[in-house]
Amino acid sequence: MEPKFSRFQDDPDIKVMLKGSTLRKVKSSSWKKRRFFRLLEDGLTLWYRSRWAGRHSSFPVTELEAVREGHQSEVLQSIAEEFPADHCFTLVFHGRQGNLDLIADSPDEAQAWIQGVRKLIHRSSTMNEKERLDQWVWDWFRKADKNKDGKMDFKEVRKLLKMMNVEMNEEHALHLFMMADVSNCGSLEIEQFVHYYKLLTQRDEVLKVFQDFSTDGERLTMDELENFLRIEQLKEEGSSQYARQLIDRYEPSDSAKKQGAMSLDGFQMYLCSQESSIFDPGRQVLHQDMEQPLSHYFISSSHNTYLLDNQLSGQSSQEAYIQALKRGCRCVEVDAWDGSDGEPIVYHGHTLTSKILFKDVISTLKTYAFTASDFPVILSLENHCGVEQQTVMAQHLSQILGDMLLRHPLDEQMPQHLPSPQKLKGKIILKAKKMGGADGGQDGHLMDEVSDEEELADGDAESKSNLSRELSDLVVYCRSKQFQGFEHARDHGTCLEISSFSESKAKRHAKDKGTDFIQYNTRQLSRIYPSGLRTDSSNYNPQDLWNVGCQIVALNFQTAGLEMDLNDGLFRQNGSSGFVLKPDFLRDGNTQFSPEKPEERPGYRPLRLSIQVISGQQLPKVNQKEGSIVDPLVRVEIYGVPQDQAREETSHINNNGFNPSWNETLNFTVHAPELALVRFVVEDYDKASKNDFIGQFTLPFTCIQTGYRHIHLLSKDGTAIPPSSIFVNVSISERT
Repeated sequence: MEPKFSRFQDDPDIKVMLKGSTLRKVKSSSWKKRRFFRLLEDGLTLWYRSRWAGRHSSFPVTELEAVREGHQSEVLQSIAEEFPADHCFTLVFHGRQGNLDLIADSPDEAQAWIQGVRKLIHRSSTMNEKERLDQWVWDWFRKADKNKDGKMDFKEVRKLLKMMNVEMNEEHALHLFMMADVSNCGSLEIEQFVHYYKLLTQRDEVLKVFQDFSTDGERLTMDELENFLRIEQLKEEGSSQYARQLIDRYEPSDSAKKQGAMSLDGFQMYLCSQESSIFDPGRQVLHQDMEQPLSHYFISSSHNTYLLDNQLSGQSSQEAYIQALKRGCRCVEVDAWDGSDGEPIVYHGHTLTSKILFKDVISTLKTYAFTASDFPVILSLENHCGVEQQTVMAQHLSQILGDMLLRHPLDEQMPQHLPSPQKLKGKIILKAKKMGGADGGQDGHLMDEVSDEEELADGDAESKSNLSRELSDLVVYCRSKQFQGFEHARDHGTCLEISSFSESKAKRHAKDKGTDFIQYNTRQLSRIYPSGLRTDSSNYNPQDLWNVGCQIVALNFQTAGLEMDLNDGLFRQNGSSGFVLKPDFLRDGNTQFSPEKPEERPGYRPLRLSIQVISGQQLPKVNQKEGSIVDPLVRVEIYGVPQDQAREETSHINNNGFNPSWNETLNFTVHAPELALVRFVVEDYDKASKNDFIGQFTLPFTCIQTGYRHIHLLSKDGTAIPPSSIFVNVSISERT
């Protein structure tokens, strides 16, 4: 019954990995240590130990996103002369986890590991729900089988339950154990353990739904499944064809398939699948009109993109750009300063952050700009260089980016509107200062623009210096301009000008002049950046700025938490392309919409959102101590216009992270559903101190699927933590 790894074991690359290799683990040009790495027999865990100390570590293949060959990291580039590229490779992890740089003793050994890991990543990413669950159960069995005899007695099983986050009545656990121990030998082999696990995870709440629609309680006929889809999941069109597809896709029993029916197992598989997730799959793909002006979209945007950590002493790194771009970010920031050898450098000025070369950042941008999305990337240049090194920057931009760099307007005339994301596909757009007015007139002097940090630095030298003609010529659609008020912008502004606002100024405008700000944002781009006082690189809540149509709401992508959850949630729709079309009332130049008074807009239709939180499944442990079990609660938070900000939570369940059951309903009224985001948070209740975070999932209100749904939880880092989920029943209705 071991998951399908056996067919892999004859693969020559996997054989090398199973046998193990001594590889150099590299952290810097001076830290290179030999470690013994091997793939464990489960085919899903990489294990390594130091040659001398008895210490060892391991990590699952599922945490890996990719393998890069050769000198493709800053660390490996720094030792390129010492070790040839064909010996080197980098393991890249999901989320914000740091990479692992490795050097093999020969090109053949490096290739075996590169190709082997790629095969394992492919295998783990193409598993279906059943294979994933089998693998999960198998992993637990292996962890608990301490003496490695392939069997588990009741004592080991009891320990395993604790490890799996479940506190179970001993009598009940023993009763199930005896049911599974069909040979009465006092221990379970893996197949019996799987049976035991099924008894343990029998989901009464799913059985109840199943039996509500099944006449015989054994299976759902095609008609009964159609009924369920129509009544509960609100799937009206083509439901008989859809029901047939679901049976083909999720029903494990061939005989049920032949009869066109679905068993409880198949029904549970369907309910746990991505198709039945709370996020409507139709909204997840690219589906919006991408032909409107750039100013009509929210754009996923990063601040201080070069930082992996905080802005006082953190590491500047090309890796930070790669991570942001992989997350779908479409506006990155580069702070450029004069370098000592004539080469501009990138870092957070006047601080202890490390420095990287401007040309290396641009090379990274060229390689990774369009891996997650084809739509344009805005390069927001914070220019602190003198004229000479500005010219060097212009040369690097032109030579490295080539045709990717947008150098001329798409049409020769001065445009009335910005071009669309569709027309700008594959282009990198420079946002920077331009000589003279909007038409690029007067020579050599900057337009009156302040830098992000200027409020703190009290008049940076940069704003008084001259500008290089070569750099100025590369600025086309995003000409940085100091904001001089909404009236001035209405009378004199053009769509080519973009202003930056600190979070405090932007929030003040949003509150006092919300409608003016919205009208301004229908024509021009605005960029919001975090306060310079956030030295820990924390983030502000982006929602207030999205409410008034600000497109480039820049966040510190390196800092996990609520604000990045909201950003990930908003941009998870529309193919994760980094562009989301604003609601129509934020695109109309004459709009009178105010976030403070959503009820005054034409077509105002508040909605009622009702969420029955039914149960939780296999929640991760917060405290890794063997005896500690979580006491979970679920909170639903709404982010949107001020009237929609709300949170409600369930009570907590004592000592059960395995299959807690709440059956509590939380109700909300949503006045501007087009702007609302819904965040589900699971926490470990603690009466003496702050609750611990367990998992979350955030999505736009407009992307919710109603009916019985699973919410697949994400870690603090935004990465999946299967098989953890929350089972809910969602309904949305007009408020009467």
